[in-house]
Amino acid sequence: MYGLVVGGFDGERYIKMMDKQASQAQGEFEKNGRVRVVQDNGPIHMSKAVQQKWSAWEAKGPYLFFLPKYCSEMNPTESEWHQLKAHEICGRMFEHELDLAYAVIDGVEARARAGEYKVERFRFPSKLAAS
Repeated sequence: MYGLVVGGFDGERYIKMMDKQASQAQGEFEKNGRVRVVQDNGPIHMSKAVQQKWSAWEAKGPYLFFLPKYCSEMNPTESEWHQLKAHEICGRMFEHELDLAYAVIDGVEARARAGEYKVERFRFPSKLAAS
């Protein structure tokens, strides 16, 4: 699962995404065993609000695996971003960040089809819809 936000990403959005991931992992855990969620040591992942959710998330099935600090080469997400930038959106220019977001979505989906794996994009509720 991945989340894509045009603009800023904060702890509140991260918690919403992880709540959904933990709920989905609960079903996977019952069928296939523990789901691993790889995390770096970014400020959002290590915030107090997030740390308070760790045990609740793990109780639903996912195992939260934290990478060593300054060790991006161990993070599979970093490799995926590198491949996405090098092959899917390389050399392209974007007039607006929304155009870039659509290109990233298309690139992630293309990589999933080529690699024969499933990806799911977490859709954050629109703040515009609430107004």
